[in-house]
Amino acid sequence: MDIPNSGVIESMSYSKQSGIEAGSIPRVLISADRSSSGKTTISMGLMAALVSRGYKVQSFKVALDYIDPSYHTEITGRFCRNLDGYLMDDDGILDVYSHACETGDGADIAIIEGVRGLYEGFESLSDLGSTAQIAKILKCPVVFVINARSITRSSAALISGYKNFDPDVEIAGVVLNNIGGRRHAEKAKEAIEYYTGVPVIGIIPRDPAMQISMRHLGLMPALEGRRRLGDGGFEDRLRGIEEIITKGIDVDRFLEIARSAKPLKSSENSIFSPAAGAGSPGPRIGIALDEAFNFYYHDNIDLLELAGAEIVYFSPIKDPGLPDVDGLYIGGGYPELFAAELEANESMRMSIKEASAAGMPIYAECGGLMYLTEKISTGVPGKGTYHDASMPESTYSMVGALPGHTIMGQTRVVSYNIGTLDRDCLLGKEGNSFKGHEFHHSEIREIPDDAEFAITLSRGTGIKGDQDGLIVGNTLGSYAHLHGVSYRELAGSFVEAARKFRASRASR
Repeated sequence: MDIPNSGVIESMSYSKQSGIEAGSIPRVLISADRSSSGKTTISMGLMAALVSRGYKVQSFKVALDYIDPSYHTEITGRFCRNLDGYLMDDDGILDVYSHACETGDGADIAIIEGVRGLYEGFESLSDLGSTAQIAKILKCPVVFVINARSITRSSAALISGYKNFDPDVEIAGVVLNNIGGRRHAEKAKEAIEYYTGVPVIGIIPRDPAMQISMRHLGLMPALEGRRRLGDGGFEDRLRGIEEIITKGIDVDRFLEIARSAKPLKSSENSIFSPAAGAGSPGPRIGIALDEAFNFYYHDNIDLLELAGAEIVYFSPIKDPGLPDVDGLYIGGGYPELFAAELEANESMRMSIKEASAAGMPIYAECGGLMYLTEKISTGVPGKGTYHDASMPESTYSMVGALPGHTIMGQTRVVSYNIGTLDRDCLLGKEGNSFKGHEFHHSEIREIPDDAEFAITLSRGTGIKGDQDGLIVGNTLGSYAHLHGVSYRELAGSFVEAARKFRASRASR
């Protein structure tokens, strides 16, 4: 299968360039006082501007979002990576950072997009899980975006408060967004620089071209945006954002701020090292990748390869059946929006169900879980369509490898979760625990009383109360999303399950 992107990605496979010192490259973190301040489009525009200048830009996203990183990846040609201070310890964050910057032919600069407000995190009295925590761990200067609509002098008070709240976070520059005109810009800039000493390096006017289509989990993913707008329309949208940013932000000042970052030490005992025996012919793991399924942390895919797997991509929408593989990984996404197409591809659905019945290890997260159930209902009366994800009232047949009926609706679960494995399974040994997260607008009903689950959650909402990881044979689907740097048994356990299945097939 051809990977459905712009063709600029350096490789879907893991490779690492020796000699690149990740801790010494320029880096900067882009944050804001709150969500919807414009930091995502401004981050995208700056990445595009630097790529146009010939820079190899490595991007990162704070927290566990999938959609913003899809745009970063499209723009930079390098896979965006996620950094989360609640799931990952300091060494894990340094490890992800170094691995990303050193992969391929190495990066020239790192740009990290924050999440929500600079200090929003897991707790009210610490910076755990916040953008500020990442800034401190990676010694990153911060460029702070303000939605300055209807404020001028007050913007100086805002910057002063954020700057003084935690002196260990270096706010090194300000970008004013949503500026109404020349006088508005002059007053806000003069006030900020006079009262706080922080330079204003960018002024972005109000412009509808800066808007990106919204969806119930955030932005429309890049793969779908490219499909809906067409390659030309999609590129035009990104080019328009780049032009606005290049005109409004002093890119040379931005680079100076990035170059001011202090050197970092490399992490010790990197998880991104080949496992023993990984060089021998390993199992082939199929990964679902198309408009319906594209929520993956690329670190997980790298870790599967490092554990010895060969990665094979396929499309549940377009391909008639599974490729020759020994295991399946079906990530999250929007199967509800492509339910008619998924239903229409009956040969693929039957192929996956037969693989499940044969004992192939199949791991499905959230959207993948929904696809593996018996059916999906959309547009349920009284359940709403949330934002502009308009869906008809209908029910669609899905794979049926797992029992249950997925209902789309107003249920909205957004949370970190903590779980324990209740049995040995493709995710690891009984008693293993993990921290993960969940983000969905669906619920699964009509689950049989004798259904089996592999996970008990001590925090979060499972498929059925505190139970997650619905399991039939060697097929497991969960609402929990896992990151391989947080739950380190993930890649090795899954690859070993695929290796055993491969061996069992060979011995028949």
